[in-house]
Amino acid sequence: MQKIVYILVFSTLLLLSNAAFSQSIYKVDYESQADVKVFIVDYESQADLNVYEVDYESQADEEGNWFFVDYESQADVKVFFVDYESQADLKIYFVDYESQAGWKNNSKSHLLK
Repeated sequence: MQKIVYILVFSTLLLLSNAAFSQSIYKVDYESQADVKVFIVDYESQADLNVYEVDYESQADEEGNWFFVDYESQADVKVFFVDYESQADLKIYFVDYESQAGWKNNSKSHLLK
């Protein structure tokens, strides 16, 4: 019986820790629906965060590996992509490789938690 309790506790902690570090993103249609307003910059040097779009939700994290979900209810963060840099809370640059993803400006990391 005690083994079962340990297994259940461990499984729950594992699920919670995975959710805590997940970064599922949903793109909203209206600015008022967003948690964060995002602008895509042209050059990596302009970005607060380098983002790599992963193929599976389990690969997503708070270090710039984003997984875009199909439904708002599945998302950790709702983003709205703005047209002008001055409107943005966060500037991102999409990178080609997962190893390039990460924060360039750590002071903005609280926006995605």
